[in-house]
Amino acid sequence: MKRYLLSVSVAALAATVTMAATTPSLANDKLIELSNKDENWVMPGKNYSSNNFSRMNQINAENVKNLKPAWSFSTGVLSGHEGTPLVVDGTMYVHTSFPNITFALDLDEPGKVKWMHKPKQNSAARAVACCDVVNRGNAYWPGDGTVGPYILKTQLDGHVVALNVKTGEEVWKIENSDIRVGSTLTIAPYVVKDLVIIGSSGAELGVRGYVTAYDVKTGEQKWRSFATGPDQDLNLADDFNIKNPHYGQKGLGQSTWEGDAWKIGGGTNWGWYAYDNDTNMIYFGTGNPAPWNETMRPGDNKWTMTIFGRDVDTGKARFGYQKTPHDEWDYAGVNVMMLSEQKDKSGKMRKLLTHPDRNGIVYTLDRENGDLVSADKLDDTVNWVKQVDLKSGLPQRDPEFGTRMDHKGRDICPSAMGYHNQGHDSYDPEKQLFFMGINHICMDWEPFMLPYRAGQFFVGATLWMYPGPKGDRQNYLGLGQIKAYNSITGKYAWEAMEKFSVWGGTMSTAGNLVFYGTLDGFIKARDTRTGELKWKHRLPSGVIGHPMTFSHKGVQYVAIYYGVGGWPGVGLVFDLNDPTAGLGSVGAFKNLQHYTQMGGGVTVFSLDGKNPYDDVRVGEYAAK
Repeated sequence: MKRYLLSVSVAALAATVTMAATTPSLANDKLIELSNKDENWVMPGKNYSSNNFSRMNQINAENVKNLKPAWSFSTGVLSGHEGTPLVVDGTMYVHTSFPNITFALDLDEPGKVKWMHKPKQNSAARAVACCDVVNRGNAYWPGDGTVGPYILKTQLDGHVVALNVKTGEEVWKIENSDIRVGSTLTIAPYVVKDLVIIGSSGAELGVRGYVTAYDVKTGEQKWRSFATGPDQDLNLADDFNIKNPHYGQKGLGQSTWEGDAWKIGGGTNWGWYAYDNDTNMIYFGTGNPAPWNETMRPGDNKWTMTIFGRDVDTGKARFGYQKTPHDEWDYAGVNVMMLSEQKDKSGKMRKLLTHPDRNGIVYTLDRENGDLVSADKLDDTVNWVKQVDLKSGLPQRDPEFGTRMDHKGRDICPSAMGYHNQGHDSYDPEKQLFFMGINHICMDWEPFMLPYRAGQFFVGATLWMYPGPKGDRQNYLGLGQIKAYNSITGKYAWEAMEKFSVWGGTMSTAGNLVFYGTLDGFIKARDTRTGELKWKHRLPSGVIGHPMTFSHKGVQYVAIYYGVGGWPGVGLVFDLNDPTAGLGSVGAFKNLQHYTQMGGGVTVFSLDGKNPYDDVRVGEYAAK
């Protein structure tokens, strides 16, 4: 690991670290306090439960028709804008895809940039980024009274940076990923206590996945845990999976691979995290094994495709549940983890984790010990698996939709994009409903053999993608759905089709509303009780991020990034026409160009468009 400190900050940083006498829990308490305030949105999922739910109801199902643009900000960056802005103490922090610019905007005068951080980084990272040069967001650390607060960010070239909140100046910078082997960073940092948790990207280039915790004050590495390899690298607790030994325990990170294939075996994690202060665990998923061609890596390929619960202080895995052993379809399992407290079917109150997976199954686990509580299909058209056995945890595959050499698999549902991808969804604890943005895409799959070369794509499959059975396959529309799901009953309260995938995810509120963006360039609001479409607004470009909401001076605002891109926008962004290009996405989204074009920014809405500039004196030049 390379570590860099700005010379102007070394002395001050060392002094303040020495002076710090507060415990890490105090910073954590401050972050929890901030997340509970309507004025703030301090992490990508709103809070540590990652439920993207707001208790605000100033904007509600009855008056949302009066929602109008309040103000907007263009980032000047064309590529896809994933994630969501942060709002802390009257300042909005906006991030972009490569070159990973961060803007601080004063909400009293949002047209004015308080500071901008535009890093200089190795442009070679663009060539090894899998699916556009996106970034999923920043993190905020409130400081401990002597050090900080900081904005934490990741850069595509593999660096993690801490910025002074007031000035945007770099405080420390470390190298987490090596782009020479194809390892990049697109993940949003995740702050817990005095640690910043960072994942990794690059499974499509044979990168071996890991998650790392750094000291948020200094950038010093505290622990690193891999997804594949020997037990000491996996960082397994002594009692790993003790409650569910049938999931597998020790020695499997090597024995379920042929030879040394685990060294280039994927399992990167570039998605979302959740944290439970009571269990002291972070929860996240590891991604697909490498290469995609299953013939080249016999075995279960542990611990790719796994939901991990890890102790945040040590990184030790207390449980791991592998959803798709020996993945054959690129069902990378890094999707959102949403925490809830609900009564199970027997009436017992449990601490739960719900995870809609790329493989088309939405899983609910007991987050204290990893027990599998439910595993339901995201849509009845999922066909690679008949069902998941709740006792063994194993999927019961349908061999008709498996993949193998010298065979072209047809009409496999879902496609490699999954029936759910990177979108950050929401959970309404009052209604006990999850609101999920869904892909409705199937595929044909033909594998081929290829050698591993460091820093080059290591996939080994050709894909053709198209709408699922409920879509319009002739016109390549009906590629998405929006759904309301009860994880205890397994039932869907309502669902609706969309022209294109609901790629970015959802945000729900106590105003009986769920907001989401669409790839063709709309932000929409539906009634969470019925699914009725109540409002929509056309944006300058398609949406691949998720909405957020905040209050400023008594006014509730809703904000969302626009800026089409990501995996579904690869064909549009890079002007590709071969339907198998972009790992198959070009064919699926060939009609997207008729609905939207590139260009990134954030648009903010309020009732009747109320905003700071209603006072025409705001921002005006005052002569001395």
